[in-house]
Amino acid sequence: MTNPITYREICFDAMAVVKEAAGYVRDRHEKRENLTIEEKGRQNFVTEVDKRAEEILVAGLSQILPEAGFIAEEGTSQRQGVTYQWVIDPVDGTTNFIHGVFPFAISVGLIEKEEVVAGIIYEFGLDEYFYAWKGGGAWLNGLPIQVSGVTGIDQALIATGFPYTNFKYLSEFMESMDFFMKNSHGLRRLGSAATDIAYVACGRYDGFYEYGLNPWDVAAGILLVREAGGAVSDFEGHEDPLFREHIVCANASCFAEFQSTIQKIMIRP
Repeated sequence: MTNPITYREICFDAMAVVKEAAGYVRDRHEKRENLTIEEKGRQNFVTEVDKRAEEILVAGLSQILPEAGFIAEEGTSQRQGVTYQWVIDPVDGTTNFIHGVFPFAISVGLIEKEEVVAGIIYEFGLDEYFYAWKGGGAWLNGLPIQVSGVTGIDQALIATGFPYTNFKYLSEFMESMDFFMKNSHGLRRLGSAATDIAYVACGRYDGFYEYGLNPWDVAAGILLVREAGGAVSDFEGHEDPLFREHIVCANASCFAEFQSTIQKIMIRP
């Protein structure tokens, strides 16, 4: 598959599946009083909604590319693909979902070999579909989007995510927050990494960084930011952060300064 039109078709077919799953999640969010909540780990929750939404996604996406495998947060499919893998987070921001707080999102990315070639993030609070396919630009509810034009950290609004199970970089992370609170337009934490990255893609945020993430948190967002004109790496500057535990993304104008600042603070020699 080298023709961007094909990626486009896959992206729109996948969006129809995401809309089906989103309808279920929205209905259960409105009737969440009787949620069954499990703890996968300290402050790491899963509900029957996460699992059922993932089942809907797996079933629908399997019809689009029967040969594709799945990397899914709740493990409802263990199928491995040779060329293609769907990377799924059925509810990114489960803690927000449980408490009735927005944002939370569905994130679906398609990997060809090791490259993300299609991505969709649906954020429930504002009813926003962010989507992109390789070579096709980035879109929000039918309109093209692009990253901001901010040229320096001193003008930037930065987003991050607080660690909740992995505290290995906690002292460095606290230092980074201190720096950005004092040297930028401000620091924000919404509770959904997928949403944060989508907001970088459409220019609401100028940069985002977080550690302790998984592929399903970032797959769709990586493509969105790049197709919107931004840049993505891990803390150390590697351009393939999908299977690494940390990510940096920003508009192209301030990315180098942003990434080097995070590397200096977060990665000790």
